[in-house]
Amino acid sequence: MPAALLLLILVCWTVGASQVPVPSLTGGLSGAQLAYFTPVLVVVTTMYCLDRNLRGAESTAVVPVHLLDTAALVLTVVLAHLAGFLVGMDIARNITVLLALALVTRRLANEATATAAGLLLLLLNLILGRAYDPGGHASPTWWALTLYPAGSLPAWVVALVLFALALAIPGARHRA
Repeated sequence: MPAALLLLILVCWTVGASQVPVPSLTGGLSGAQLAYFTPVLVVVTTMYCLDRNLRGAESTAVVPVHLLDTAALVLTVVLAHLAGFLVGMDIARNITVLLALALVTRRLANEATATAAGLLLLLLNLILGRAYDPGGHASPTWWALTLYPAGSLPAWVVALVLFALALAIPGARHRA
């Protein structure tokens, strides 16, 4: 995870401000900074680390492996927030949201689907989650959590609640 977060910081610092054109179904063509998509790097790495089939080793471990997985997930979010001081706290919040979504999706499907769900959420927020006023200025709709500014307290609360609920779902940390 530290390597993924270092890569995230490097990408954000070098090309993070580059604009990626994104069509909007609510009006016009808009763009997003490349840094907006960097949380996917952390989610991909996390899901890869959780995708293991070592049932024999896990069944004989002294400490239940799912507890270590939970600790690693919480540490990932903490480290993401430390990295957020360098790249923007909205990136850290989006990592938290995408990890919550990935944990729930992993429970329903698998790690690959969980990773794709995060990218899909980011794209749907960009394409459908912007409301435009008569002056053409965009603002996030109420449900487009990843588009909220870094200082939005409601977005932070929702992100942390979603992450806590994802950790609390039985089996969301590991499949039976």
